[in-house]
Amino acid sequence: MDARKLILLVGALVVAAITAFMARSLVLGTPAPTAGAIPAAAAPQNTTEVMVATRSLPVGTILDATSVKFVAWPKELIEGAYYIKGESEPAKLQGTVVRFAIPAGQPITQGALVKPGDRGFLAAALGAGMRAVTVPVSTQSAVAGFVFPGDRVDLVLTQSVSGGGDGPPLKASETILSNLRVLATDQKTDKQSDDKGNTVVTTYSTVTVEATPKIAEKIAVAQTVGQLSLSLRSIADNQGDLEEAIANGDIDVPADGDPKKEKAMLARAAARPTEGRGGFATGADVSRFQRSTVPGRAEDREAKAAPTATTYPGAAGVKRGPTVTVARGNSVTQVELGGTN
Repeated sequence: MDARKLILLVGALVVAAITAFMARSLVLGTPAPTAGAIPAAAAPQNTTEVMVATRSLPVGTILDATSVKFVAWPKELIEGAYYIKGESEPAKLQGTVVRFAIPAGQPITQGALVKPGDRGFLAAALGAGMRAVTVPVSTQSAVAGFVFPGDRVDLVLTQSVSGGGDGPPLKASETILSNLRVLATDQKTDKQSDDKGNTVVTTYSTVTVEATPKIAEKIAVAQTVGQLSLSLRSIADNQGDLEEAIANGDIDVPADGDPKKEKAMLARAAARPTEGRGGFATGADVSRFQRSTVPGRAEDREAKAAPTATTYPGAAGVKRGPTVTVARGNSVTQVELGGTN
């Protein structure tokens, strides 16, 4: 075999081998990619975790577990008044009150909070233009101790009303004030917890609530009128009150649709106490016996039982028996019962 034929044979074999390899690759397909482990994110350098506000905290806000969190903060921007992770615990700050407004995401400074027992704590807990009023309560009238600082309550007045009858006074109960924020129970301004973090329910004899000056005056008078009781409000009740306030024109809705203004409007609506919108109930509403046996005044019963005496004109004040009026066409006559026409 000459050299030319040998070269052609070798070339043909090479081409065949390459073609076979390519065909095999097409049949088997490309191999599945192997998932590699994602490298862990490197910890930020030169940072320290500090406590920041999870949401906007206006003046008077009572901190709870959802109000703060720790985030990484550049070390060169850390001030000495910041709360540093490892040196401070959020649980110990629950129940403290915001003295200065803190924007969302901003570090919380020690000077911005007032702890229970510190001077000026209650004044810092009050909103602008609000007053603190203490109401005496009993275990039964305070929802068995299940009202805590930060809750919203309605104030119910129960009293005895003298109706002028010869029977016992009428018992009546009515909701006189709504959506009052509880600031303290006795002298405690936060929830008490045990070693396991469970809330401890205790009884107390006084409750301090936040009110406007006018409502504070009404509470002072209500204490002399009858017995006051607390009615714990649901968180969902604020939505219905907001819709009612908007419908009545008590709250101005921003016309430009600014989200910040609407958020501020919602916060004001949720925080404002209301008056004079509750219902009332009497003893006759809850007792059929009372409803059927409420006596009237003795003189009223005598007036209903006695016939009406009529004095005829020209009779020199002589009283006669009851009469009826008889009309026949245009003729109208008075007929005495038992007499003749």
